[in-house]
Amino acid sequence: MKKRSHPLLGIHSFLMMAFIYVPILMIVIYSFNDTRLSGNWEGFTFDWYVSLFSNRNVMEALMNSLTVAVISTIVSTILGTLAALSLRNLGRKSRSGMTGLMYLPVIIPDIIMGLSLLVLFTQMDMPLGKTTIIIAHITFSLSYVYVVVTARLANMGKQLEEAALDLGASRWQTFRHVTLPQISPGIISGALIAFTLSLDDFMVSFFVAGPSSTTLPIYIYAQVKRGISPEINALCTLLILVSVTLILLAQYVLNRGNGQKKHKTLPI
Repeated sequence: MKKRSHPLLGIHSFLMMAFIYVPILMIVIYSFNDTRLSGNWEGFTFDWYVSLFSNRNVMEALMNSLTVAVISTIVSTILGTLAALSLRNLGRKSRSGMTGLMYLPVIIPDIIMGLSLLVLFTQMDMPLGKTTIIIAHITFSLSYVYVVVTARLANMGKQLEEAALDLGASRWQTFRHVTLPQISPGIISGALIAFTLSLDDFMVSFFVAGPSSTTLPIYIYAQVKRGISPEINALCTLLILVSVTLILLAQYVLNRGNGQKKHKTLPI
């Protein structure tokens, strides 16, 4: 017999979800408001989205964000996957210690990471710009890829790899035809998460960005200090849409991979 949950738990859950999502919903709604006054609703319009894409500064910030996100995602996905594969074969104690170090960028507050990277780049006399932002994004994105791929490897086990080696396959053949297909959903999901984090990051980018490397979050922050405009609401709405879509896609790929694993049988 199922236990009925207390009505207050449902009310608490509803209030919590409202507290989180109502402010976001307000930004989305007012991005279609036919007036520059944020507090008054004057009608529905797409004009702010049209003017947004004709804004040269927005397009420049968008290109900077996409450039940084694409490069940092590719590099962090490769490094995070290699780290997960290499640490998998370490002893239990050594693996626990290294795993703890890999989790640090996830745990450390963004403001501390941004400040520490700024100090590092300053000590190395490295000029701030796209390169420093890319390095910074690789630093924290790598850990997220590592976590997702490691979880996928843990669920996979080593039985199929050992069977392939026993049947005469080389280590490269085993990796290519057995390991890689099994962990590819984790790799894709990790890459999507890394791209989303890079695209949305503000705090770390704020510390290591140069004057000509403004990303979308930094541009939004600079504009908000002058007052919230409908164009900013429209830009935030698009970022929310892209971020939610990528996260849902990452979860879908990971869940589909888990489903395929459950129904997969060994060839005879």
